Amino acid sequence: MLRVLQIGLGPLGRMIVEYLHATGIGAVVSAVDSDPSIRGKHLGAIVPNAGPTPPKVVGSLAEVAGEAADVAVVTTSSSLQSCAPTFKDLLERGLPIVSTCEELLFPWLRHRELATELDALARRTGGRLVGTGVNPGFLMDTLPLVATAVCRDVRGVLVERIQDASTRRIPFQRKIGVGLTPDEFASKVAEGTLRHVGLGESLHFVAHYLGLRIDAWSESIEPIVTGIPLVSSLGQVLPGRAAGVRQVASGMREGREVIRMEFAAAIGQPNPHDRVRIDADPPIDLLLRGGVHGDKATTHITVNAIPAIMDAPGGLHTMATIRPVHAVPILRRDGTPEGSRPAMQGAIRG
Repeated sequence: MLRVLQIGLGPLGRMIVEYLHATGIGAVVSAVDSDPSIRGKHLGAIVPNAGPTPPKVVGSLAEVAGEAADVAVVTTSSSLQSCAPTFKDLLERGLPIVSTCEELLFPWLRHRELATELDALARRTGGRLVGTGVNPGFLMDTLPLVATAVCRDVRGVLVERIQDASTRRIPFQRKIGVGLTPDEFASKVAEGTLRHVGLGESLHFVAHYLGLRIDAWSESIEPIVTGIPLVSSLGQVLPGRAAGVRQVASGMREGREVIRMEFAAAIGQPNPHDRVRIDADPPIDLLLRGGVHGDKATTHITVNAIPAIMDAPGGLHTMATIRPVHAVPILRRDGTPEGSRPAMQGAIRG
């Protein structure tokens, strides 16, 4: 069982701690969070299914300097600049790192120098670093890329992620502007504090690995305004206020759109779905009806990526440079996978 250093114990971090214990892939031996209300508490008091010997939560990495860990999971911020000191500290220790930092999916877009620095540090120490999640990390970037495995002559990519945000965690609802007036929404967009982070990174990830050269790109953002009262985890959303956000990123080449990413998330959003359309030979049209639940999926892919990043060579990685990530079997107490069928296992072994 792997010894895991968990940094960040918001709703997502806590779900990851539970899933780590459920899979049996690892146990959290050190936990870090800056929230003074949980600092000093045993992790088991915060996350009921945290494992047999949960550690105390500490406020900084310096306080776990003597603790041994095999891998680190970082779930603190969308901003690479904000996460960089933590990443550097962990890479100096030679640790593999999986993070949900959205800008880390394809950091060369906005932070080329910092990405180069992190890569050089990781190669020197043998540390490994990858950014993942449901989006960015899978639905709007890795999935479209993998879908082209059966294609030739890829000419264009269209990806849609349309979500009903009613079941998403409170930080997500706050991040998409639920309950704000149009003026408040516009003010937060101008401040850079309201947007789905990672849409541009997904677009450039796809463009880079498919060789779809783009000479210009743009990103738009607007509120989805409700005309009826709605109920959210942040309280009632009155008519005329934002129920969520709509963003579109577009990549152009010689005046023609070759990549389009459409993201919409709102309370009560109708017809939620995830869709990938590839203009290629043969064409691909993948539709996931109802869409993929973001919080559950991010939890699972973060933990499921741990074996892949541990197998990777030292350096800064993307979801395209580590081995394919797949579900980790949840183990019974006797060490066998839940739901396994002996006959099928025998057939596979045979």
